[in-house]
Amino acid sequence: MKTYSFQVVLEKDKWPDEPDENAVWRAYVPALEHKGASSWGYTEKEALKNLQDAVDILFEYLSEQGEEIDLESLLADEEKKLSETGSQIQVSDIPLIAVTV
Repeated sequence: MKTYSFQVVLEKDKWPDEPDENAVWRAYVPALEHKGASSWGYTEKEALKNLQDAVDILFEYLSEQGEEIDLESLLADEEKKLSETGSQIQVSDIPLIAVTV
């Protein structure tokens, strides 16, 4: 088994005409969003917890369906994007989601 860590984007989300106090937090994994790895919450903590649950359910579902996700390729793509901007994957000060498969 391997554990993979993915970058998470966490941002406030609201309609343009809504007051800031009505904003919620949107959280998603860019590398997996096309598969449904996104969620939201009233707080940052709740959004991240909901996202972890969504990612866990996503991988459980894909496993049950026999669908494979090429995680090595997805991570290589993320590393390439980071290296193009001069960053390296080492220590993160941004939220991450870990998946063990």
